[in-house]
Amino acid sequence: MPGASKDVIIEQLVKNNIALQEKTAELITSIKELTKKMDDMVKIFEEAAKHIKEGTDKPLMDKLQNLLEQNKTIAKGLVLLEKYVREKSVMGPPQFQPKPLPRSNF
Repeated sequence: MPGASKDVIIEQLVKNNIALQEKTAELITSIKELTKKMDDMVKIFEEAAKHIKEGTDKPLMDKLQNLLEQNKTIAKGLVLLEKYVREKSVMGPPQFQPKPLPRSNF
């Protein structure tokens, strides 16, 4: 019966190989779909960049400029806050005196 076990192993290997080929085909199809979607997305970004560069989309350019100014303001504020925190940490922790707990009449 050793020949029968070889046949079972060969049959199982063939089944596994076919299943692997099916999964590989599915993977290739999925990658092709993903590539097409990414190409479409890149085209959209390229078109948007072209419109912005040409200045044809004035409201969007104004919004981007406002956003840029807001980001600059926030960055300056964060730098000042960081400087303040560093200065306070160099001075050491403040010396707090604990307050005594109020006495209760219970």
